[in-house]
Amino acid sequence: MISVVAGGPSRIAVSDLVDRQRIGSFLIGIVVLGFLAQIGDGYDLAAAAYAAPSIVKAWHIKRELFAPVLSAGLVGMLFGAPLFGYLGDRAGRRICIIVCTAIAGIFTLLAGTATSLTELVALRFLTGVGLGGLPANTIALMAEYAPHRSRATLITIMFMGITFGGMVPAAVAIIAPNAHWSLFFVVGGAMPLVASLLNLMFMPESLKFLAAKDSSRPKLLALARRMRPELTIADGTELLFPHKQDQRFRLWMLFEGRLRWTTPLIWVLFVTNLMVNFFLNSWMPTVLREAGLSPSDAALTASMYYVGGVIGGLTIARALDKTGFGLIALFLLLACPAVLCLGIPGLSSTMLKIVVLIVGVTVLGNQLSFNSVAGLNYPTAIRANGTGWALGIGRLGAIAGPMIGGQLLALHLPPMQLFAAPVIPLAIGAIAAFILRPLVRDRFGRHDNPQADNSAVTLANKVAQDRHLGR
Repeated sequence: MISVVAGGPSRIAVSDLVDRQRIGSFLIGIVVLGFLAQIGDGYDLAAAAYAAPSIVKAWHIKRELFAPVLSAGLVGMLFGAPLFGYLGDRAGRRICIIVCTAIAGIFTLLAGTATSLTELVALRFLTGVGLGGLPANTIALMAEYAPHRSRATLITIMFMGITFGGMVPAAVAIIAPNAHWSLFFVVGGAMPLVASLLNLMFMPESLKFLAAKDSSRPKLLALARRMRPELTIADGTELLFPHKQDQRFRLWMLFEGRLRWTTPLIWVLFVTNLMVNFFLNSWMPTVLREAGLSPSDAALTASMYYVGGVIGGLTIARALDKTGFGLIALFLLLACPAVLCLGIPGLSSTMLKIVVLIVGVTVLGNQLSFNSVAGLNYPTAIRANGTGWALGIGRLGAIAGPMIGGQLLALHLPPMQLFAAPVIPLAIGAIAAFILRPLVRDRFGRHDNPQADNSAVTLANKVAQDRHLGR
């Protein structure tokens, strides 16, 4: 039931509208639109790695010289994530999603026309600016529409678009093994442009964002009726929201109260895990090819990383919604021996696929769950900013991953030593996760679900509780 104050105009808490909705067509539509936007993100991050062998051969360059191309998009993300996180909290999540996908699509298409490394690096950087702003705003919008009981799960399902997009370049490589390298960028540019158009046509703005911005009542009521068509919401209804955005964002807001501890720890998680994720994502296809696998078998083996990511991400998301944060720390510990096993010589093709799958479960699965952790850690007024800064700082690790991989490959290290390097950041991330676990206990798990009550007193308490917890 929705809480209403007796003896006066109807007053509904926005958090009640969101948390007590059924998962119906409105919410599914938002998940699908976010999923489609993330497909282009995931594809683009992997496309350069798959195009790398052909570009190296066509341009007659050493493979380690291609490392700046792999990192250029990540440098762009470093700037795009906090920039569009800031704009998302000021102008809206929806418009930033549309603009970011359009930027990514346009510059990815242009990358297919590059004729030099310098040109390709510049275009990849600009693509990264758009891609960097996309997760912060899709996470914020999804977190503000999803009911609390399934918030982490729905965010993770939406981010399955990244894993799906990451598998598409492998399919392109298998279907057209002899195609020109520009095909990877043509496909990768078209998908974000289509997603941008669909989001322009169908994606609603966040109801919580509009309420926090104190938008006009007719706009809020129209959106509330779309979200909850089973309710009769009168024209005079007042929608209550505890956080009015009455000040500009300042970086110190990310370190107020409990955030002074959780923000740095979340940044450590992003830096360490993204370093390993992009180390593997950027160089795994090349290492597998050099290990003797055929192009199609190398692509298929590498794609198991994304299959594992789907399995791991959904598993951790359900744990976040039902039991809490503990599984993240456990998966980070399990990732250490799993990644090390990639360097065992003489593994059969089948066994190698299984190992890559397990690495995907623990490394990529955790990365998908970190998006939920970041989004749910911050209140609505600074959610996109908080998530954007976590993603932006995390890009420092993502940038370092491919660069470190390129340097290690240049040393011609044996695979066992090559894959021992990622174990160090994974261990650091595991320590940070174990420290973070008790600090975010109130943000995750079933015990934090709101309880339904019809009384005016309960509504007042609910608003006060939301203000305290920063929902």
